[in-house]
Amino acid sequence: MNTAITRILITGALLFAASAFADGGGSSEPPKAPDKLAGVRAQIAVNNFSGAIDELKRLNDTGNADWNNLMGFSLRKAPAPDFAEAEKFYNEALRIDPKHRGALEYSGELYLQTGDLAKAEQRLAALDKACFLPCAEYSDLKKAIAQYKANGGKASSSY
Repeated sequence: MNTAITRILITGALLFAASAFADGGGSSEPPKAPDKLAGVRAQIAVNNFSGAIDELKRLNDTGNADWNNLMGFSLRKAPAPDFAEAEKFYNEALRIDPKHRGALEYSGELYLQTGDLAKAEQRLAALDKACFLPCAEYSDLKKAIAQYKANGGKASSSY
C-alpha cells in the first residue's frame, strides 16, 4: 500500500515537472516590457533628483501614473524643493490611478512638509482603503504622521 502511494506521488510530481518545462523551461506568459522608468529610478536611488527630473522630462509620459508620481517625488526631494509643482504631479497620478499607493504616501509626506496634517491624514485613510493587506506605503505614512505629531507639528527630513 505504501509503495503504491509513493508511486502515485512520484508519477504526479514527474507529470507536473514535465508540463512545467514543456516549453523548454520558459514561462508561457509573454515577456514583460522593459521598465522605461528604470533610469529615473536609478537616479532617485542615488539621490540625483535633478537627473531624475531631466530623464522624466525626456520621457514625457504624462499619461502614466508612475511617471507623475516619480516627477512629484523628484521635485519634492530636489535640492530646491518645489512643493506646489510636486503636489500637481501627485494629484495627476491620483487622477489617473486613484489607488496609486506611492502617490498617496508621498503626497501625504508632502502635506506634512507643508504643515497640512489634515490632508496627510486623508491620504493615510485613502491608503488604508487602497491596501488590501497592510502595505509598506500605509505603514510608512502612518509612522511619518506619528513622528510629525511627536515633534510638535514639525516635519522630519527623513521623508
